[in-house]
Amino acid sequence: MKLLVTGGAGFIGSAVVRLAVARGHQVVNVDALTYAACLDNVASVSGSDLYAFERADIRDRARLDRIFATHRPDAVMHLAAESHVDRSIDGPADFIETNITGTFNMLEAARAHWVRQGKPDSFRFHHISTDEVFGSLGATGQFSETSPYDPRSPYSASKAASDHLVRAWHETYSLPVVLTNCSNNYGPFHFPEKLIPVVILNALHGRPIPVYGRGENVRDWLYVEDHADALLLVVQKGAVGRSYNIGGENERRNIDLVRTICAILDAKRPKAGSYADQITFVTDRPGHDARYAIDPTRIREELGWRPSVTVEEGLERTVQWYLDNETWWRPLLGRAGLGQRLGKA
Repeated sequence: MKLLVTGGAGFIGSAVVRLAVARGHQVVNVDALTYAACLDNVASVSGSDLYAFERADIRDRARLDRIFATHRPDAVMHLAAESHVDRSIDGPADFIETNITGTFNMLEAARAHWVRQGKPDSFRFHHISTDEVFGSLGATGQFSETSPYDPRSPYSASKAASDHLVRAWHETYSLPVVLTNCSNNYGPFHFPEKLIPVVILNALHGRPIPVYGRGENVRDWLYVEDHADALLLVVQKGAVGRSYNIGGENERRNIDLVRTICAILDAKRPKAGSYADQITFVTDRPGHDARYAIDPTRIREELGWRPSVTVEEGLERTVQWYLDNETWWRPLLGRAGLGQRLGKA
């Protein structure tokens, strides 16, 4: 397949690009290279004949049309998005423009390309979304593909809107789409504004490790390379018009996750005392969802996929990766907003 991957210089997108090229797919990486993108994420495949890069903003429809006409992809994997909840609280406009208007542009550019190609049945528009569109769970239950949408932040609301657009383009124009909603990702190349890299890097620098509220919020953690594997499976074998929830089957309270990372660092980079002594509880963010959990029954039963990495294994790998790759993360620490408390509203 020739895949057009948007956001392929970001965290999840770059994992998809690396895995797709490794499996012999041609990949066109379309990325605007905004603050959270890094071409070093795809350096391992950048010299491959299977890889091409196009710097473009998905808000630029004319540019998208030229890219589709030049590369003529067999499928689109749409990952480009503004994704940091705290940033969405401080500046929601970027999330509306990129996640909603940008997705509209991608749908229209893909539809025009699909029509020009004679509407091949094999074409796919794969929209990658989040479990946050479903809102917040109590102590029990899980999100399924039929869970009602109940977004609570500007970020999740913008992603919910983009999901609805994709479904509408399938129903109205018969565009062959598939959708996925994933749980929290983590792993190598995770931009250092998200929880796990913040914990690792603050610990190593001797700074307070911030935990919102009392750390009671629960997330289902999905290793990013497992997610990339699932996404490539869905784009090739998922049923048209179908959505699939992708979870790690690894629910943890935030405070337990943070303490696990500190214990791993205690063993790998020992110091006087424990890194857990740096844990500092801070004021919770507005509208902080209490719990997310994914029911992965559909993707397991229909496509035979399950995650292969437990959270303990994944955290061990992730911590080691950050210890081994200071040359990757150190230059990023000067980017806008890093090291600051965002989303206080």
